[in-house]
Amino acid sequence: MIPPRIKEIRALDDFYIEITYVTGERRLYNMKENLKYDFYKKLKNIEYFKLAKSAETTIEWPNGEDIDPNELYENSIKVK
Repeated sequence: MIPPRIKEIRALDDFYIEITYVTGERRLYNMKENLKYDFYKKLKNIEYFKLAKSAETTIEWPNGEDIDPNELYENSIKVK
C-alpha cells in the first residue's frame, strides 16, 4: 500500500510526530525507538528533531534522515 501524501507535520517535545495526511486523517508516530540507531543519533537533540518537514509521503530532516513511508503510516496510531 502506498500511504497518502502528508499535508502537515508537527514534531512534539516527547519525540512524537503528529502527522496530518491530505485525506484528513491524523496519526501520531513515536520516534523514540528509532533513536537507538546510529542513523538517527542527531535526532536525540530535540531542537534538531523539531526541524522535521514533510516530504511527499514521509518526513525528513536537514541531514537526510528520513523514515520509510510505510513504517511511518503503519506504525503510527490514529488520532481522533
